[in-house]
Amino acid sequence: MLKIGVLGVGHLGKIHVKCIQQTDCFELVGFFDPNDDNAAQVIENQGIKRFEKVEELLNVVDVVDIVTPTITHFELALLAIQHGKHVFIEKPLCNTVEEAETLLAACKERGVKVQVGHVERFNPALLALENTKLSPMFIEAHRLAVFNPRGTDVSVILDLMIHDLDIVLSLVDSEVKGVHASGVSVVSDTPDIANVRLEFENGCVANLTASRISMKQMRKVRLFQPDAYISLDFLEKNTQVIRLYDEGSPDLPKDANLMDLQTPKGKKHIHIDMPQTEPVNAIQYELETFAESILQNKKPKVSIDDGYRALKMAHEIIKTIEKNGDR
Repeated sequence: MLKIGVLGVGHLGKIHVKCIQQTDCFELVGFFDPNDDNAAQVIENQGIKRFEKVEELLNVVDVVDIVTPTITHFELALLAIQHGKHVFIEKPLCNTVEEAETLLAACKERGVKVQVGHVERFNPALLALENTKLSPMFIEAHRLAVFNPRGTDVSVILDLMIHDLDIVLSLVDSEVKGVHASGVSVVSDTPDIANVRLEFENGCVANLTASRISMKQMRKVRLFQPDAYISLDFLEKNTQVIRLYDEGSPDLPKDANLMDLQTPKGKKHIHIDMPQTEPVNAIQYELETFAESILQNKKPKVSIDDGYRALKMAHEIIKTIEKNGDR
């Protein structure tokens, strides 16, 4: 069992604390948080020890879980890595690309594991496709949220869109060759709504929209590839896979989820599959898979390299918006 400490017990940090307590792979040693109100609530409700200094906690754990404001990620993660501790760090990895590059170098030098909390990788809608071959050539993503002052210290790109950037970059096995973006600041000092078009060297195009001033919640990704249309609803946690088959095809599924379609090239069959999704506590699952990567000495499912790539792309988008003069 790995000894773990939590850095930051605000809204999300408290959720992490509860998830850790429900796992069999971690022993929660204690937490650090300079906010006395946050600390008092966790001590009263969870009965966990509070450490007054980060270094004191680092000296008695194997792993730290960083759930603090983004601006503090770099300093805390670097300190933990320099102490030889494995690090789970909430998204985004840190505040700047330069900070991320420093963490990458330190991680490789000390030989520790670092996983970034891109929690949508553990959403049942995406997990249901683990055995499905994905080779999308067009991707459309919409992530809309009702306004919440929490998180407005960064742009909507780093706050919301970075989830879909991570997903898209993990699905497309190609480098980005073109970025087109626009964004508007409505209620905060940074863009609150943005649209991005990413063009990949293999011809794939991804169109992403993120807004934190919507009247409704939406977290959907649609994948279009030569043999299928795939729809993922991360909010409802369900998935649809729609395929087109020729008349008499030996691969035609033998079930009732078929529709006939007359085309200029003859009769086709549309098959609609809804892969079974299992209920999952995504935060608890990502923490458990991180523990597994440490114990089995394998690459974390969302590695520091993945976090760096998503962060670097997010900042390229932000620079593109600023260059365009969008507000």
